[in-house]
Amino acid sequence: MRIGFIGLGRMGANMVRRLVRDGHEIVVYNRTPEKTREAEGEGAIASYSIEELVGKLEKPRAAWIMVPAGDATEAQIAELMEHLEPGDTIVDGGNTNFHDDQRRHPALKAKGINYVDAGVSGGVWGLKVGYCLMVGGEAAAVEPLVPIFTTLAPPNGYMHVGGPGAGHYVKMVHNGIEYGLMQAYAEGFEIMHASDYELDLGGISQLWMQGSVVRSWLLELAAHAFQVSGSDLEHIKGWVADSGEGRWTVQEAIDHDVPAPVITLSLQTRFRSRQQDSYGAKVLAALRNEFGGHEVKTE
Repeated sequence: MRIGFIGLGRMGANMVRRLVRDGHEIVVYNRTPEKTREAEGEGAIASYSIEELVGKLEKPRAAWIMVPAGDATEAQIAELMEHLEPGDTIVDGGNTNFHDDQRRHPALKAKGINYVDAGVSGGVWGLKVGYCLMVGGEAAAVEPLVPIFTTLAPPNGYMHVGGPGAGHYVKMVHNGIEYGLMQAYAEGFEIMHASDYELDLGGISQLWMQGSVVRSWLLELAAHAFQVSGSDLEHIKGWVADSGEGRWTVQEAIDHDVPAPVITLSLQTRFRSRQQDSYGAKVLAALRNEFGGHEVKTE
């Protein structure tokens, strides 16, 4: 199948490689031409503008956008709309807020353009093991893209989960759960790191993957991190970003009166990781000193 692919970052480039490897014809475009030329050298069809990309696709056309959510995605959709025709399809594979999907779908449909939202999980390992795909949109728009989804995903790793926005909605909740899982692992390993025992945390990670009820791919990644950086992780700074899905998951829980304390607290912990010296912690220390004369450490 021939499809356009816009965005050749860490995820996008590997997705293109997986598609080319399976015999698909992928017309690529990236804002920086160096990455376009690199993809061309690996079997993709190069284009150096959105107009050129659209011109190299067969009608009805399909173009997959894999750029950061928000303004970058909006700009690519707007530029594509200058060249697409009724019957063509846009796929947004980024980490878009599902509310944006719900807004875009009717606006594009009014112009005859199909819109599909695809939540993609797999990170940099997806090239080797495949990507879990959570796809939203109308069935008539999704069905022609099944060969692409089938190549990108491992066996049973693709699902049409619902109507417009459903793919990114499910991916949003997926990432909220991921926050909680990661935080639980982080706290458990910190307890062991602080203990009086000299524990081999990398070895314990490997051990827990052998039949333990807490085994998971995230635990495998922890074992790999300990192997590369050592148990002290001394070359890694404890600054943790968030790409938005955790916040949106918490907001969705609030909107529907669903208690989600683990996901909420894991998100708040990420915020705390970005503070060099928490003002709130200073207030706590001052209060303990005031009522109990507890020691205060000064700079």
